[in-house]
Amino acid sequence: MDALKLMTEGMVKAEKPVVNIGDTVKVHVRIKEGEKERIQIFEGLVIAKKHGGVAETFTVRKTAYGVGVERVFPINSPFVEKVEIVRYGRVRRAKLFYIRDRVGKAAKVKEKIK
Repeated sequence: MDALKLMTEGMVKAEKPVVNIGDTVKVHVRIKEGEKERIQIFEGLVIAKKHGGVAETFTVRKTAYGVGVERVFPINSPFVEKVEIVRYGRVRRAKLFYIRDRVGKAAKVKEKIK
């Protein structure tokens, strides 16, 4: 048990980003191309969260040039620099997979007023 605790301590971030289903987020991802490193921003809608604890992931979906693109990001990944919340969404589902079938305005999520 102690070995597992020591192993997971280094993997968990001090401050985990708080993302909820339906939020529109900007995920700053560190990309390594050969010797160089740069930060790429992936902006989209959070359609799912899975697992919990160390292995927690969230799925972000965006439409690029008319094609839907989804990426799964581990919350505790060292490649995820930061997660900015652009707008808060008001949804009534835990998973928004139905958004995949929607096009245009039908693929929108209502905004939560804070």
